[in-house]
Formats: sequence, C-alpha cells, structure tokens
Amino acid sequence: MRIIFIRHGDPDYKNDSLTVKGRREAMLLAQRIKNWDNIDAFYISPLGRAQLTAKYTLDEIGREGKTLDWLKEFVVDVYDPSQKRVHVPWDWLPDYWRRLDKIYDKDEWKNLSEYDNTNLKEKYAEVQKGLSDLLSEYGIRKENNVYLSDRKNDDTTIVLFCHLGVSFVCISELLGISPALLWHTFFVATSSVTVVSAEERVEGILNFRIQKLGDTEHLNLGHEPISPSGFYGDIFNG
Repeated sequence: MRIIFIRHGDPDYKNDSLTVKGRREAMLLAQRIKNWDNIDAFYISPLGRAQLTAKYTLDEIGREGKTLDWLKEFVVDVYDPSQKRVHVPWDWLPDYWRRLDKIYDKDEWKNLSEYDNTNLKEKYAEVQKGLSDLLSEYGIRKENNVYLSDRKNDDTTIVLFCHLGVSFVCISELLGISPALLWHTFFVATSSVTVVSAEERVEGILNFRIQKLGDTEHLNLGHEPISPSGFYGDIFNG
C-alpha cells in the first residue's frame, strides 16, 4: 500500500482559503497528479484550504474525493513555556523542547506536563482511530505495533489532502515514532508531496517507510518559489 500526503497550497488562514500563490501551487500540483496512474481514492480535510487545493486536481482528472473530518489540522491550544504564550503544540524554542526527554518517546510524549489540562490526547486518539478505520477498509490492521495485511502484495495507492500537523500525526503512527519530534524537526512545504510506502518483505507483514518527504518537483518545474509558510528560516529553492 502507498499513502500520499499532500499539504494544502499557500494558505490564506484568515479566510481558510488559498492565496493567489497558493492557487498557482494547486494548479501546478494538479498537472503533476494527472500523470499518476492507479490512484484508488482521494481523501480530503474539511478545511477550506485543503478542499480548494484538492478541487484543482479533482476537476482536472474528473474524479471525486471523500471528506474525512479527522483530517482537519491538529489544532490544540497548548501553553508554550519557551515563549510564554498559548498556541499549537509545536514551535517551542529548541533550547526548551530539546531538554524534554519524553518528547523523544513514541508513547511518553503525550504525558508531557505541558499538555496537561488540554484535549491533546483526545485529539490524537481521534486521528489514530480515523487512520485505523481508513486502513481497515484496505485490509490493514495494527497488532502489537506491527501492521498486518489481509491482501498479498497490495498495490493500493490513496491520496490525502490535508495539513502539516495532522500529516505528521499520521506518519508518526505509521512509523512508530513521536509526532512531537516530527513537529519540531521536519518541514513540508505547501502543496508538497510526501509518499509513505509499505514494504512486505514477509507475507502479510507491512513496514511503512518514507519514500518521499515534502517533494516540490512541480513547483520547481513551474518556476514557482517554495512558500516559507511554517518555516523559521531561509527556504532553499532548487
């Protein structure tokens, strides 16, 4: 199985839509995706910026997508001691979060005291269940941290139009690592493509691996610069 995560185009957060640049990104993305073969299904976050990004592709190829509520961005109000303010559960300053041993643990990260009195665990469980239910539709289940498949050499490919934060939650579940670590150390640009593919070295047992992370080939080919949205440094365009 192959799961392709696509972050929405450059966002107009105020109106939950896309900027003019974001629409250009979505158009270039659509031209890329129309050449992909054998996409079994498209799933979309209910938020407007993801819906509009997906619309360019679906209109181009004459397909429909299914909206999944749990794919909306992973927004939880968490107090950030490093900056003394409340915001999403990432973007803490590195001299603070790197001292937190639990943040590196795939199970203990949820028990950070900074997450107390928030609904983070409930939101994470919601995404976990959503992903589990989706995988079960394709004959995949998780037992003792191992993914098992009822389909031999399954070549199913699905595309998820969503967001940076929730993508990393899903990827952390598939890979068995802390999402908090991904939130603070990885970046995927707007309209970028991340491919997570399942290896089946032993029949019926899957191992998910990152094949591509935040790929922006379509932007480079279209001479469209990469958006810095969500990044705290200079963006490399090349």
